Amino acid sequence: MFSVYGVENPLMDIIAHVETGFPERFGKRPGAMHLVEYAEIETILRGISSSRRIPGGSAANTTRGIAALNRALASAGGLCDVEPPVFNGAVGRDDTGDAFERAMGEAGVVASIVRKPLPTGVSLILVTPDGERTMNTHLGACREFQPSDLDLARLARSRVLYLTGYLWDTENQRRAAEAAVEFARGEGRRIPVAFDLADPFAVRRYGDAFRAWIPRTVDVLFGNRDELAILTGGSCDEDCVSVAAALAPVVVMKIGEKGCIVGWEGHSLHVPGVPVRAVDTTGAGDAFAAGFLHGRIRGLPPGACAEVANRVASCVVASEGCLYDSVDGASVSVSG
Repeated sequence: MFSVYGVENPLMDIIAHVETGFPERFGKRPGAMHLVEYAEIETILRGISSSRRIPGGSAANTTRGIAALNRALASAGGLCDVEPPVFNGAVGRDDTGDAFERAMGEAGVVASIVRKPLPTGVSLILVTPDGERTMNTHLGACREFQPSDLDLARLARSRVLYLTGYLWDTENQRRAAEAAVEFARGEGRRIPVAFDLADPFAVRRYGDAFRAWIPRTVDVLFGNRDELAILTGGSCDEDCVSVAAALAPVVVMKIGEKGCIVGWEGHSLHVPGVPVRAVDTTGAGDAFAAGFLHGRIRGLPPGACAEVANRVASCVVASEGCLYDSVDGASVSVSG
């Protein structure tokens, strides 16, 4: 068996610390994700003195987080009955793709990787002194992922299917996401679906599609304040969560350092964040999803899941890149 089966874009993250205002020099909105050609990434890199490369991509980060929490639970002396996660995506037939697949396996993730005749995708992440990150992403081989690339044998043995809004940026990836859901719910299977809205721009582009698709599909909906406001038209946090609760049984609104608001079965609960000095917010939302889903698989109630999620996100924010080195037993100690 497997725990979370994630489908999304495998990317090699290039993380660079830059001064305030650097993203705007290249026409980039701070804190947002921009789809770019690789030539543009090369142009920006010429203005950067140093960088670091870490395997990334939203669902890849989340599945690595699930694996890290498994290790943390085991090292804390707990019985870890959470199965390993699976990540399914497309990379190129190149050294970067080899490095990505190897790193996922070393992290404890079952890497179901397919190879395509394009370069492996990369994301140049510009980190300003306030810890905000601006992503410039060239998807490369990611965009070639097809429904036929799904690892249905492993999906059939998974406890949660995890998707993100980024998959809607290409028609074949959207069809793959829909095919994964159809399989997860077919022939007597009832594999829960968790979905992260991913980015405000994604919600602006596909809001109508999301509003039609989520109620028929999604069991756990993740979004930050901006994403859920765009999706629901809510004017305040409470409105956003209330309206979104009509779309999915469990709604989780991420509100940065203040933690999150969870809505389920007519309940709404604010779960405070964990104070930490922000070094880099790259992957914070992905880590949050890992913590929440890990708690859910362990049978914790929504509020306790949110506590775990906040703790894991704070560990990632306090380090450079989406790394789980500081995740330990304290991160999984919530008993509900």
